[in-house]
Amino acid sequence: MDHVEITVDKLNVERIQSSVASPKCGAISLFIGTTRDHFDGKEVVQLEYEAYRPMAEKKMKEICQQIRDKWPVENISVVHRVGVVPVCEASIVIALSSPHRKEAMEAVQFAIDTLKATVPIWKKELYGDGTSSWKENKECCWKSDHT
Repeated sequence: MDHVEITVDKLNVERIQSSVASPKCGAISLFIGTTRDHFDGKEVVQLEYEAYRPMAEKKMKEICQQIRDKWPVENISVVHRVGVVPVCEASIVIALSSPHRKEAMEAVQFAIDTLKATVPIWKKELYGDGTSSWKENKECCWKSDHT
């Protein structure tokens, strides 16, 4: 089972983790990306995410297929939040099940790295001083100085 979702709702990590559980698997690997309270010496009060949903969901499904092509996984769930994400709350949860931990951990690492590089989701940091900044992932394939 592959599940991809973009939502404005607060992410329910336990529900997402439970959705990938399988009696065939001895490992569930989980990545939770959260909003931190600082960046580059500035106080961050929240993040705001925007996505081009049709393309983002298509790319997320492609990542699931790439994972299946490389590792023996059972279930995959990739859920990204858009809109306002306060400090300490999750903006992304990636969960997958696999018979063994090594493959599960490698697949989750691949998933987050590939998502950040290829999925059209944009992040704006809002700072304590009232300023804000759109952030570009260093991994983005469309970044002008990406090699």
